[in-house]
Amino acid sequence: MELQITSLNKTYSNGVQALKDVTLTIPQGMFGLLGPNGAGKSSLMRTIATLQDADSGTVQLGDIDVLQEKDAVRRMLGYLPQEFGVYPKVSAETMLEHVAGLKGINNRRERKEVVAALLERVNLFDVRKKNLGTFSGGMKQRFGIAQALLGNPRLIIVDEPTAGLDPTERNRFHNLLSEIGENTIVILSTHIVEDVTNLCQDMAIICLGEVIAQGHPAELVDQVNGKIWQKSIEKAELEQHTAQYRVISTRLQGGRTLIHVYSEDHPGDGFTAVPADLEDVYFTRIGERMEVTAI
Repeated sequence: MELQITSLNKTYSNGVQALKDVTLTIPQGMFGLLGPNGAGKSSLMRTIATLQDADSGTVQLGDIDVLQEKDAVRRMLGYLPQEFGVYPKVSAETMLEHVAGLKGINNRRERKEVVAALLERVNLFDVRKKNLGTFSGGMKQRFGIAQALLGNPRLIIVDEPTAGLDPTERNRFHNLLSEIGENTIVILSTHIVEDVTNLCQDMAIICLGEVIAQGHPAELVDQVNGKIWQKSIEKAELEQHTAQYRVISTRLQGGRTLIHVYSEDHPGDGFTAVPADLEDVYFTRIGERMEVTAI
Protein backbone atom coordinates (compact mmCIF):
# COMPACT_ATOMS: atom_id res chain seq x y z
CA MET A 1 0.00 0.00 0.00
CA GLU A 2 1.14 3.54 -0.73
CA LEU A 3 -0.21 7.05 -0.27
CA GLN A 4 -0.51 9.05 -3.48
CA ILE A 5 -0.99 12.82 -3.21
CA THR A 6 -1.67 14.65 -6.46
CA SER A 7 -1.94 18.41 -7.12
CA LEU A 8 -3.19 19.23 -3.63
CA ASN A 9 -4.09 22.87 -2.92
CA LYS A 10 -5.36 24.64 0.18
CA THR A 11 -5.95 28.35 0.81
CA TYR A 12 -7.29 29.57 4.16
CA SER A 13 -9.91 32.26 4.61
CA ASN A 14 -7.23 34.83 5.48
CA GLY A 15 -5.73 34.41 2.02
CA VAL A 16 -2.72 32.31 3.03
CA GLN A 17 -2.08 29.56 0.48
CA ALA A 18 -0.81 26.76 2.71
CA LEU A 19 -0.50 24.09 0.00
CA LYS A 20 0.45 24.76 -3.61
CA ASP A 21 0.06 21.89 -6.08
CA VAL A 22 1.60 19.33 -3.69
CA THR A 23 2.32 15.99 -5.35
CA LEU A 24 3.98 13.13 -3.44
CA THR A 25 4.16 9.34 -3.49
CA ILE A 26 4.69 7.92 0.00
CA PRO A 27 5.51 4.20 0.22
CA GLN A 28 5.40 1.87 3.20
CA GLY A 29 8.07 2.70 5.77
CA MET A 30 9.31 5.90 7.35
CA PHE A 31 8.80 8.99 5.21
CA GLY A 32 10.26 12.31 6.36
CA LEU A 33 8.57 15.62 5.62
CA LEU A 34 11.05 18.41 6.34
CA GLY A 35 10.34 22.11 6.37
CA PRO A 36 10.63 25.26 8.47
CA ASN A 37 7.82 26.42 10.73
CA GLY A 38 4.96 27.71 8.59
CA ALA A 39 6.05 25.70 5.55
CA GLY A 40 2.73 23.87 5.20
CA LYS A 41 3.66 20.61 6.89
CA SER A 42 0.84 20.68 9.44
CA SER A 43 -1.67 21.76 6.79
CA LEU A 44 -0.71 18.74 4.70
CA MET A 45 -0.88 16.41 7.70
CA ARG A 46 -4.29 17.73 8.74
CA THR A 47 -5.61 17.25 5.22
CA ILE A 48 -4.37 13.66 5.01
CA ALA A 49 -5.79 13.02 8.49
CA THR A 50 -9.25 14.19 7.25
CA LEU A 51 -9.29 17.12 9.71
CA GLN A 52 -9.68 19.72 6.97
CA ASP A 53 -10.77 19.76 3.33
CA ALA A 54 -8.54 20.61 0.38
CA ASP A 55 -9.58 23.12 -2.26
CA SER A 56 -8.48 20.81 -5.08
CA GLY A 57 -6.39 17.73 -5.78
CA THR A 58 -6.58 14.10 -4.72
CA VAL A 59 -5.21 11.89 -1.94
CA GLN A 60 -5.36 8.13 -2.46
CA LEU A 61 -4.51 5.52 0.21
CA GLY A 62 -4.45 2.22 -1.65
CA ASP A 63 -7.93 2.07 -3.20
CA ILE A 64 -9.42 4.59 -0.73
CA ASP A 65 -10.15 8.18 -1.75
CA VAL A 66 -8.96 10.00 1.38
CA LEU A 67 -10.81 13.24 0.66
CA GLN A 68 -14.14 11.51 -0.02
CA GLU A 69 -14.10 8.35 2.14
CA LYS A 70 -13.15 9.94 5.44
CA ASP A 71 -14.68 7.30 7.72
CA ALA A 72 -12.76 4.54 5.93
CA VAL A 73 -9.53 6.51 6.31
CA ARG A 74 -10.09 7.16 10.00
CA ARG A 75 -10.43 3.41 10.64
CA MET A 76 -6.95 2.91 9.17
CA LEU A 77 -5.30 6.02 10.61
CA GLY A 78 -3.15 6.75 13.64
CA TYR A 79 -2.44 10.43 14.23
CA LEU A 80 -0.15 12.15 16.73
CA PRO A 81 -0.50 15.92 16.24
CA GLN A 82 2.14 18.40 17.32
CA GLU A 83 -0.05 19.51 20.23
CA PHE A 84 -2.47 17.13 21.86
CA GLY A 85 -4.23 17.36 25.17
CA VAL A 86 -4.55 14.75 27.91
CA TYR A 87 -6.95 14.46 30.79
CA PRO A 88 -4.58 15.13 33.71
CA LYS A 89 -6.59 13.24 36.34
CA VAL A 90 -7.14 10.08 34.26
CA SER A 91 -4.68 7.19 34.27
CA ALA A 92 -2.89 6.10 31.10
CA GLU A 93 -4.57 2.69 31.26
CA THR A 94 -8.09 4.09 31.69
CA MET A 95 -7.66 6.62 28.91
CA LEU A 96 -6.30 4.08 26.45
CA GLU A 97 -9.14 1.68 27.23
CA HIS A 98 -11.63 4.47 26.55
CA VAL A 99 -9.97 5.29 23.20
CA ALA A 100 -9.84 1.59 22.33
CA GLY A 101 -13.60 1.43 22.81
CA LEU A 102 -14.04 4.39 20.48
CA LYS A 103 -11.87 2.55 17.95
CA GLY A 104 -14.34 -0.33 17.96
CA ILE A 105 -12.60 -2.77 20.31
CA ASN A 106 -15.77 -3.62 22.23
CA ASN A 107 -14.83 -6.88 23.93
CA ARG A 108 -13.65 -5.91 27.43
CA ARG A 109 -11.06 -8.67 27.73
CA GLU A 110 -9.63 -7.99 24.28
CA ARG A 111 -9.52 -4.28 25.03
CA LYS A 112 -7.52 -4.84 28.23
CA GLU A 113 -5.10 -7.14 26.44
CA VAL A 114 -4.55 -4.68 23.59
CA VAL A 115 -4.01 -1.77 25.97
CA ALA A 116 -1.58 -3.72 28.14
CA ALA A 117 0.43 -4.78 25.07
CA LEU A 118 0.60 -1.21 23.79
CA LEU A 119 1.67 0.20 27.15
CA GLU A 120 4.40 -2.42 27.28
CA ARG A 121 5.51 -1.54 23.77
CA VAL A 122 5.88 2.17 24.55
CA ASN A 123 7.54 1.43 27.91
CA LEU A 124 4.68 2.83 30.02
CA PHE A 125 3.29 -0.37 31.50
CA ASP A 126 4.89 0.22 34.91
CA VAL A 127 3.20 3.65 35.17
CA ARG A 128 -0.14 2.61 33.66
CA LYS A 129 -2.04 3.46 36.89
CA LYS A 130 -0.56 6.94 37.16
CA ASN A 131 -2.51 10.00 36.07
CA LEU A 132 -1.49 11.52 32.76
CA GLY A 133 -0.97 14.89 34.45
CA THR A 134 2.10 13.47 36.21
CA PHE A 135 3.79 12.37 32.95
CA SER A 136 6.90 14.07 31.56
CA GLY A 137 6.92 15.42 28.02
CA GLY A 138 8.54 12.27 26.67
CA MET A 139 6.08 10.03 28.48
CA LYS A 140 3.16 12.00 27.03
CA GLN A 141 4.62 11.62 23.54
CA ARG A 142 4.91 7.86 24.03
CA PHE A 143 1.34 7.78 25.33
CA GLY A 144 0.32 9.69 22.19
CA ILE A 145 1.97 7.04 20.02
CA ALA A 146 0.14 4.32 21.97
CA GLN A 147 -3.14 6.06 21.15
CA ALA A 148 -2.12 6.34 17.50
CA LEU A 149 -1.32 2.61 17.34
CA LEU A 150 -4.72 1.48 18.57
CA GLY A 151 -6.59 -0.51 15.94
CA ASN A 152 -3.47 -1.55 13.96
CA PRO A 153 -3.48 1.46 11.61
CA ARG A 154 -2.06 1.20 8.09
CA LEU A 155 -1.11 4.89 8.06
CA ILE A 156 0.45 6.78 10.98
CA ILE A 157 1.10 10.52 10.98
CA VAL A 158 3.36 12.10 13.60
CA ASP A 159 3.77 15.88 13.58
CA GLU A 160 6.95 17.26 15.26
CA PRO A 161 7.09 14.29 17.65
CA THR A 162 10.53 14.92 19.18
CA ALA A 163 10.28 18.68 19.76
CA GLY A 164 11.17 19.39 23.39
CA LEU A 165 12.35 15.88 24.25
CA ASP A 166 15.62 15.26 26.04
CA PRO A 167 18.24 13.12 24.21
CA THR A 168 17.28 9.90 26.02
CA GLU A 169 13.58 10.27 25.30
CA ARG A 170 14.31 11.29 21.73
CA ASN A 171 16.43 8.19 21.15
CA ARG A 172 13.74 5.97 22.66
CA PHE A 173 11.14 7.62 20.43
CA HIS A 174 13.32 7.09 17.35
CA ASN A 175 13.62 3.40 18.09
CA LEU A 176 9.88 3.07 18.52
CA LEU A 177 9.12 4.89 15.26
CA SER A 178 11.64 2.73 13.38
CA GLU A 179 9.98 -0.41 14.66
CA ILE A 180 6.52 0.84 13.69
CA GLY A 181 7.73 1.80 10.21
CA GLU A 182 8.67 -1.76 9.32
CA ASN A 183 5.07 -2.67 8.45
CA THR A 184 3.22 0.65 8.18
CA ILE A 185 3.28 3.93 6.29
CA VAL A 186 4.67 6.42 8.82
CA ILE A 187 4.85 10.10 7.92
CA LEU A 188 7.25 12.02 10.14
CA SER A 189 6.64 15.76 9.83
CA THR A 190 9.45 17.77 11.40
CA HIS A 191 11.88 20.67 11.11
CA ILE A 192 14.66 18.62 12.76
CA VAL A 193 16.94 17.42 9.96
CA GLU A 194 18.70 14.86 12.15
CA ASP A 195 15.44 13.00 12.79
CA VAL A 196 14.96 12.43 9.06
CA THR A 197 18.63 11.49 8.58
CA ASN A 198 18.39 8.85 11.30
CA LEU A 199 14.98 7.39 10.51
CA CYS A 200 13.77 7.82 6.95
CA GLN A 201 14.40 6.03 3.67
CA ASP A 202 12.33 8.50 1.67
CA MET A 203 11.65 12.18 2.24
CA ALA A 204 10.50 15.51 0.88
CA ILE A 205 11.28 19.12 1.70
CA ILE A 206 8.38 21.58 1.74
CA CYS A 207 8.66 25.36 1.86
CA LEU A 208 5.98 28.02 1.51
CA GLY A 209 3.44 25.31 0.71
CA GLU A 210 5.42 23.76 -2.15
CA VAL A 211 7.42 20.54 -2.41
CA ILE A 212 10.91 21.72 -3.41
CA ALA A 213 12.78 18.39 -3.16
CA GLN A 214 11.95 14.73 -2.74
CA GLY A 215 13.72 11.39 -2.88
CA HIS A 216 16.07 9.18 -0.92
CA PRO A 217 18.12 11.21 1.60
CA ALA A 218 21.42 9.82 0.32
CA GLU A 219 20.53 10.67 -3.28
CA LEU A 220 19.63 14.24 -2.30
CA VAL A 221 22.95 14.58 -0.46
CA ASP A 222 24.80 13.33 -3.57
CA GLN A 223 23.30 16.22 -5.56
CA VAL A 224 25.18 18.79 -3.46
CA ASN A 225 28.28 16.77 -2.60
CA GLY A 226 31.45 18.52 -3.74
CA LYS A 227 29.67 21.89 -3.68
CA ILE A 228 29.75 22.61 0.07
CA TRP A 229 32.61 24.70 1.46
CA GLN A 230 33.39 25.66 5.04
CA LYS A 231 35.21 28.53 6.70
CA SER A 232 35.67 29.85 10.23
CA ILE A 233 35.33 33.63 10.45
CA GLU A 234 34.89 36.39 12.98
CA LYS A 235 31.29 37.39 13.62
CA ALA A 236 32.00 40.86 12.23
CA GLU A 237 32.97 39.31 8.88
CA LEU A 238 29.64 37.56 8.38
CA GLU A 239 27.87 40.40 6.56
CA GLN A 240 30.73 40.72 4.09
CA HIS A 241 30.79 36.97 3.39
CA THR A 242 27.01 36.81 3.04
CA ALA A 243 27.18 39.54 0.40
CA GLN A 244 30.04 37.86 -1.45
CA TYR A 245 29.14 34.16 -1.22
CA ARG A 246 26.07 31.97 -1.12
CA VAL A 247 26.08 31.27 2.61
CA ILE A 248 23.60 28.51 3.39
CA SER A 249 24.16 28.10 7.13
CA THR A 250 26.08 29.49 10.09
CA ARG A 251 26.81 28.31 13.59
CA LEU A 252 29.03 29.39 16.47
CA GLN A 253 32.06 27.25 17.21
CA GLY A 254 34.70 28.15 19.76
CA GLY A 255 33.73 31.82 19.79
CA ARG A 256 33.93 32.11 15.99
CA THR A 257 31.31 31.73 13.26
CA LEU A 258 31.50 28.61 11.10
CA ILE A 259 29.86 29.17 7.73
CA HIS A 260 28.85 26.72 5.01
CA VAL A 261 28.80 28.05 1.46
CA TYR A 262 27.28 26.46 -1.65
CA SER A 263 29.43 26.88 -4.77
CA GLU A 264 30.01 24.83 -7.93
CA ASP A 265 33.69 25.84 -7.82
CA HIS A 266 36.22 26.42 -5.05
CA PRO A 267 35.41 29.86 -3.60
CA GLY A 268 39.03 30.39 -2.50
CA ASP A 269 39.78 32.78 0.37
CA GLY A 270 40.45 30.14 3.03
CA PHE A 271 37.47 27.85 2.31
CA THR A 272 37.85 24.08 2.59
CA ALA A 273 35.66 21.40 1.05
CA VAL A 274 33.50 19.38 3.44
CA PRO A 275 31.35 16.28 2.84
CA ALA A 276 27.74 17.31 2.37
CA ASP A 277 24.99 16.10 4.67
CA LEU A 278 21.22 16.35 4.71
CA GLU A 279 21.37 19.64 6.62
CA ASP A 280 23.33 21.16 3.72
CA VAL A 281 20.67 19.90 1.30
CA TYR A 282 17.94 21.37 3.46
CA PHE A 283 19.49 24.84 3.80
CA THR A 284 20.49 24.93 0.11
CA ARG A 285 16.97 24.11 -1.12
CA ILE A 286 15.23 26.38 1.38
CA GLY A 287 17.61 29.22 0.44
CA GLU A 288 16.90 28.72 -3.26
CA ARG A 289 13.17 28.87 -2.66
CA MET A 290 13.42 32.00 -0.54
CA GLU A 291 15.57 33.72 -3.18
CA VAL A 292 12.94 33.05 -5.84
CA THR A 293 10.23 34.48 -3.57
CA ALA A 294 12.29 37.60 -2.91
CA ILE A 295 12.69 38.41 -6.63
